[in-house]
Amino acid sequence: MRIGQLLVLSTLLLSPLAQATSIRVAGLMNGKAIVSLNGGPVRMVAVGQSLPGGVKLLQADNLNAVFDDNGSKRILSMGQGFSSSDDGGQGKTVLTANGQGHFFTTGQINGGWTQMVVDTGATMVSMSAGEAQRLGIDYRKGRLGMSNTANGSVPAYKVTLDTVTVGDITLHQVDGLVVEGQGLGVTLLGMSFLRRLRMEREGNTLTLTKQY
Repeated sequence: MRIGQLLVLSTLLLSPLAQATSIRVAGLMNGKAIVSLNGGPVRMVAVGQSLPGGVKLLQADNLNAVFDDNGSKRILSMGQGFSSSDDGGQGKTVLTANGQGHFFTTGQINGGWTQMVVDTGATMVSMSAGEAQRLGIDYRKGRLGMSNTANGSVPAYKVTLDTVTVGDITLHQVDGLVVEGQGLGVTLLGMSFLRRLRMEREGNTLTLTKQY
């Protein structure tokens, strides 16, 4: 074997392989978060402490923990999780179910942060009119129709969302629905987003992988 080949081999052996790290928030307090790494035992993490996968805890209080994930900000509440974006650019995130089996996460729509829940029964990414206004979406320029809710039929506007981001996955030009009236307390991450992903559930975790 040539010297050059030996040097390359030595470099590969000495260089750690970049791997994504799955992180779930199990507890919160001021200045600290209790997290589980890759499904393992929980551990206490203080603000400023770094974790595997290029993740650092930036802020923590009784409600949320804010992580720096390789330059991207992640805001998580109790029971939520994500997979670090150091995954070779595959576009993947891991969600953890809450006690009722629902997958909640904090994502972005058109650059604004919003609380979401995975809903395969929703045709489109759906939100209330109040949430759309908060995100700066001029939904009244969309196509008006009606939507059936628990409170009866209400006006709803079909819009096109410039970007929808969940974890390390960003999709462009996603169909959305803005519903007027009461009923939607959280944004529904519907099939207009999910059908462009591969979804794999194992136990209480849901892995989303971008396909196109």
